[in-house]
Amino acid sequence: MQVNAVAPSSSASPTPQKSVIGSDFDTFLKMLTTQMKYQDPLNPIESSDYAVQLATFSGVEQQTQTNGLLRDLGTQFSLLGMSELAGWVGREARVAGPVHYSGSPVELAPNPARLADRSVLVVRDDAGKLVSREDLPASTAPYSWLGADAAGDPLPNGRYSLSLESWQGEQLLGESPVESYQTIIEARGGSGGTTVVLAGGIVVKAAVVTALRTPAG
Repeated sequence: MQVNAVAPSSSASPTPQKSVIGSDFDTFLKMLTTQMKYQDPLNPIESSDYAVQLATFSGVEQQTQTNGLLRDLGTQFSLLGMSELAGWVGREARVAGPVHYSGSPVELAPNPARLADRSVLVVRDDAGKLVSREDLPASTAPYSWLGADAAGDPLPNGRYSLSLESWQGEQLLGESPVESYQTIIEARGGSGGTTVVLAGGIVVKAAVVTALRTPAG
């Protein structure tokens, strides 16, 4: 995974700008000085009132600095997560979601309902059209999906959604997505969290990956 560094522009001003907090503090001092200058000499402002104003501004300033530190920590943790995810690239992730079929078998990890005595693999194309229904053993053993339609002919390369129907006799117990193993080609970070890109451009959140393995061979 390549990380590109951006060099600072030579046209940037070497004089750092005054921070927002510093500017606000200067404004606060000017207002406080003006308040003291024009106060009623017969009814002067109590010193305790000045102390309260100073304490209030100090509290706001500290909260602002704390928020900035928390943002910096969040950025550092995100970079740490990306560093760890770099080792995922090239490995196979087990996820529930669409698969990209490119002519090679796709290994599935079916998980039928506990009381099921029969299960059916339901295949839909990227437009949601049903293209195949295939009987599977009612077990959690790995299964190689060969990418065939209802007539047994190879499907075109592309993205497909796979789900598993669990049956007990003639009763449908439920339908759920099927997990499959797919190669990770990229890891990304962003405001929505860390995501991984699978073969065929399928993007999923890193948190939904339930297993990793090294490709065979």
